[in-house]
Amino acid sequence: MSRRMVSTLACAAALLLAPAPGRAQSPQGLQAPQPAQAAEGTQVAQGQGAQGQGAQGQGLQGMDATTVPPATAVPSLPQATNPGEAPGRAAGLALAGTLGDDPSWRAYRARFVTEKGRIIDTANGFISHSEGQGYGMLLAVAANDRATFERIWGWTRANLLVRSDELMAWRWAPDQRPAVADMNNATDGDILVAWALTEAAEAWGEPSYRTAARRIAVEFGRKTILFRDAHGPLVLPAVAGFAARDRADGPLVNLSYWVFPAFQRLGIVAPEYDWASVIRSGVEILRQSRFGPSGLPTEWISAKEEALRPADGFPPLFSYNAIRIPLYLAWAGIGRPEDYAPFRTLWGGIDRERLPIVDTRDGRPVEWLTEPGYTALPALVACAQEGTPFPESLRSVQDGQNYYPTTLHLLALVAARMRYPSCLRS
Repeated sequence: MSRRMVSTLACAAALLLAPAPGRAQSPQGLQAPQPAQAAEGTQVAQGQGAQGQGAQGQGLQGMDATTVPPATAVPSLPQATNPGEAPGRAAGLALAGTLGDDPSWRAYRARFVTEKGRIIDTANGFISHSEGQGYGMLLAVAANDRATFERIWGWTRANLLVRSDELMAWRWAPDQRPAVADMNNATDGDILVAWALTEAAEAWGEPSYRTAARRIAVEFGRKTILFRDAHGPLVLPAVAGFAARDRADGPLVNLSYWVFPAFQRLGIVAPEYDWASVIRSGVEILRQSRFGPSGLPTEWISAKEEALRPADGFPPLFSYNAIRIPLYLAWAGIGRPEDYAPFRTLWGGIDRERLPIVDTRDGRPVEWLTEPGYTALPALVACAQEGTPFPESLRSVQDGQNYYPTTLHLLALVAARMRYPSCLRS
């Protein structure tokens, strides 16, 4: 059984194998231990300001995280899709209350949300990260649990919104001082938090949520979305470390950072951006990223040339990040059957007990994700594509799993309840 640690974000000089935000170091077969008690106050690296210290902790010293190249973003009002529809209104479905008072949410809250609102990544050194905080906020809105939402948002605001801009530092480590050692952001975390705040503002009519959502969305739109790229708008994984100025094969993208259902809703708070074009570019990049005999995208993709290719210095794997791509496609209700086909072929059926990590060069599995929560993703795809009912065993989360598979399981259930409710009927 492999115990490799899979890196989530790029190094400009060479590959470093390191734990990924939101990804277990060795996700298969682990018993999630109880989190150790740790201080949860703000701990920020002194003297760093908004200087990016590399692509999420991997050593790009001295990179100015606030520098934005000319024409990074070209805001334009999205076109109304229906006569009389106001520009910028959401095409997606509202999230609030879709999970309801589900026992699975109560179990999740008890296991992974601390009293102060920190989401604990149990298989990754008990760290917290912006992605996890965003997922927790989304699930709290889906459960109509405003008190827990406030706790999670309060901790996030106090401990991760510590840069000089409106984006979040990506990682908080309970056993380090300072707890925030890397001031770079993670764009998917910013997207998830902005989306959650948007949904909370819509659900509960709180103006401060809407203001915060707008500030974050406008900032990552300006700093991390390349609207004028030849491939269409590109979502950079972070402010520092992925652009053409940072890497010889840059810009680099990760398709799991296209959170399609979020882009359907962010027009509510930031209508000056063409979110529909961001959705279109993600789908088109997916269609151009069918690598090797499996036809699967790799985690990290170079968009330097017209023809997309796996990024330099990274194993060409379909792995922990990329399994979220069909989740977001199905959640948004977009894509053609052929866009889902490589995932359906890989996963084989909704009764598979484990999911493979695949080397796209030969299409062979190199590792397995064995915790049951992962199998909710094939179930969601089968539901979205064929109306296949969710197996009874996946209609609630199982105890004893780690943060990441449990979170993906709950997100898949929320997506099914929002968009494919018939798949959950008895």
